[in-house]
Amino acid sequence: MGLTVDDVDRFEASRPRLEAIGYRMLGSASEAEDAVQETFLRWQASGGAHVEVPEAWLTKVLTNICLNQLTSARARRETYVGQWLPEPLLDGDPMLGPADTVEQRDSVSYAVLALLERLSPNERAVYVLREAFGYRHREIAEVLDLTEAACQQIFHRARKHVAEGTARTEIDRAAARRVVEEFLAAAASGETEPLVRLLTSDARAIGDGGGKVPARTKAFEGAVAVAKFMRGLFKPGKAKRDLVGGSAEVYAASANGGPAVVAVVGGRVVGVVCLEIGADGIAAFRSQGNPDKLERATRQWAAGDHGEPLHRIF
Repeated sequence: MGLTVDDVDRFEASRPRLEAIGYRMLGSASEAEDAVQETFLRWQASGGAHVEVPEAWLTKVLTNICLNQLTSARARRETYVGQWLPEPLLDGDPMLGPADTVEQRDSVSYAVLALLERLSPNERAVYVLREAFGYRHREIAEVLDLTEAACQQIFHRARKHVAEGTARTEIDRAAARRVVEEFLAAAASGETEPLVRLLTSDARAIGDGGGKVPARTKAFEGAVAVAKFMRGLFKPGKAKRDLVGGSAEVYAASANGGPAVVAVVGGRVVGVVCLEIGADGIAAFRSQGNPDKLERATRQWAAGDHGEPLHRIF
């Protein structure tokens, strides 16, 4: 049975929410889009008319598709070259979903998305549906075919794991920009000490190049090691120009709701560095350089006005 116009309209009205759930579940915009498209095909095959509560039906189907993808993704990531980090989304991207509460903003922060990789698929699903979208435990239990009590236990366990692994401090947009500006000024100075002063003593830096751009397989740890790495990262050089295809313009931006540095070459985003801010300074840098994970960011960047760059790497 084919879909009516009303059936298609009902699905399209749910698409933004489904994509936002899929992105949080998978850490990948392209995989989330694929999961939502597969959900539409199943909606189409069902005919739609007999579904009493379309939102619940679509959420259940999408979640189970994402759970299957997470299982296979874990096997793929075992052979991934270097560290695997989520795909960053620049602010304004509708796939970021709701951001009305602290919990919703935290659930899509780059630090939390990276931590969600450590959770089991069910833990990730319960955390996302509860923390980011406010589903009741009874509703989540129906989605996952679990008991309500089991969902509550899974949620508390998942939230504890996430809380233990983040040092993020809620700061406003102006303060976040000042942090990025101070960091870029220190990195461009060519000196290590100005950078060290901005970092926590246990700061970490990790990058994802996907085997397509150089990225260290192990994280840099400690303020001095991270500062030296960042100083070198922003140092001009022919090798860097050859690698990215030209001179890079560097901007202060916001990605996944937090402060970020965006490097652009000829309108193409070639790197996004997400900063995790703790009470005592910058606690972590997570750098995404895999070009496959920057295509959506490039499209989003092209749609906005970003002013003059704060730094150039020639």
